[in-house]
Amino acid sequence: MAKYENLLPRFLKYVKTNTRSDANSTSIPSTKRQIDFINSLKEELEEIGLEEVKINTDNYYLTAKISSNIDKEVPSIGFISHIDTADFNSEKVNPKIIENYDGKSVIKLDDEGQYVLDPAEFSSLKKYEGNTLITTDGSTLLGADDKSGVAEIITFAEELINNPEIKHGDIKIAFGPDEEIGTGADHFDVDDFDTTYAYTVDGGALGGLEFETFNAASLKVDIKGKNVHPGSAKGIMINSIQLGIEFQNELPEKEVPELTEGKEGFFHLLSFDGTVDESHLNYIIRDFTRDGLENRKNLAKEIGEKLNKKYGDIVKVTIKDEYYNMYEVIKNNMQVVTLAEEAMKSLGIEPEEEPVRGGTDGSKISFLGIPTPNLFAGGENMHGRFEYVSLQTMEDAVDVITKIVELNAK
Repeated sequence: MAKYENLLPRFLKYVKTNTRSDANSTSIPSTKRQIDFINSLKEELEEIGLEEVKINTDNYYLTAKISSNIDKEVPSIGFISHIDTADFNSEKVNPKIIENYDGKSVIKLDDEGQYVLDPAEFSSLKKYEGNTLITTDGSTLLGADDKSGVAEIITFAEELINNPEIKHGDIKIAFGPDEEIGTGADHFDVDDFDTTYAYTVDGGALGGLEFETFNAASLKVDIKGKNVHPGSAKGIMINSIQLGIEFQNELPEKEVPELTEGKEGFFHLLSFDGTVDESHLNYIIRDFTRDGLENRKNLAKEIGEKLNKKYGDIVKVTIKDEYYNMYEVIKNNMQVVTLAEEAMKSLGIEPEEEPVRGGTDGSKISFLGIPTPNLFAGGENMHGRFEYVSLQTMEDAVDVITKIVELNAK
C-alpha cells in the first residue's frame, strides 16, 4: 500500500500533460500549455485548502501559503519546483509502472524492445530492488524533472493541511515555468515570496542535497562569409563554415562535457548551422569558479578577435551570463543546508552533497536574496526516453520536506 495515496496518481496525471518549454519563444512563459497547467495546479491548491493561492501574471509563478501553527517565531521556508519539461518529445507521455522491481532485470520500454533499461548500462537501476518504478514507453521523456518535485510538494502541503498536529512555521510554495530554458527564475518575485530560506525540489536520486552549481554563460558566434562561384573563388571566397570549424578547433579539445567530470568546466557546442555565406554556432560555457568562467569567456573573445584580424571584421562573438554558483551565497547561510542534512539523517537517509554539473532555479533565486539549495526529487536519466523514477524515493522526498519544517519549528 502506498504511503501517500495521492502521490502516484497525482504524478501520473501531471506527466501526461505536455508542458514542454520553447527556447525560441519570447513570451512569458514560453508556451501556452504551461499557462494551462499552472491554472490547473491553482485549482488543485485551492481545493486542498492552501491560503493566498495566486498566479503572478508577470512571471507566471503560482504561489501559495500555509500559515504557522506554532506560537513562536521561526524562519519561514519555501519549496519551489518548475513545471516545464526539457527539449525532448513530451506529447502523449504514456508512463509504465513496474512494481517490485528486482534490481537486475532488463526493462523493455516499448513493445518491440528497441529501447530498454538495462542494469548493465544504467547501473542506477540496481539501487531500486523492491521499488515501484515509473518509466516511459520509449517514445517520450517521463517528466519527472520536475513533475516529481511538483507532486511531492503538493502532497506535502496536503499532508500538512490534513494533519494539523504536524507543527511548522510559515511555509510558502511556488511552481514556475521555463526552468529548462534558463529564463523562468529571472522573473521570480523574492519580495512577494518573502521567505527566510527556500529549497528547490528538483534534484535526482535519493539523498541529493546540492548547494554548489556551475557558473554559466551562453556563447553565440555569428560569422559572415563571402560566397562567389567556386570556379573563380581563389583569394575572394570566405567560407563561413570553414571559419566556424576554425573557431571550434581553437577551443580546448578536451574541455567538453563528454570528457570532463567533477569540478571541471567546459565549452559545449549545442548547434552549428550555416552556408558559405553565413554560419551560426551556439555554445554554453560552464565553470565552477567565477574566475574560470571569465577566463573561458575571454578565450572565446580572443579567438573571435584573432579570426577578425585574419579575415576582416566578419566574426561576431556574443556572450551572456546566465547564472552563478549558488555557493557564493549559501556559504554564508549554511544553516539552510544543515537543516536539510539533519532532516535526512533523522530519516536514515545519507545526504549526497555533490556539486551540480548544471544549474537550478535556486542558483538565480539565491542571488536574488533567498538562499535556495536543491533537494532530491527522485528522477534518473532525466531529459530523455530512458528517464525513470522510484515511487519510494518520491515518498522519501515528501518525508524529508515534512521533516525539514518540523525540525525548523523546534
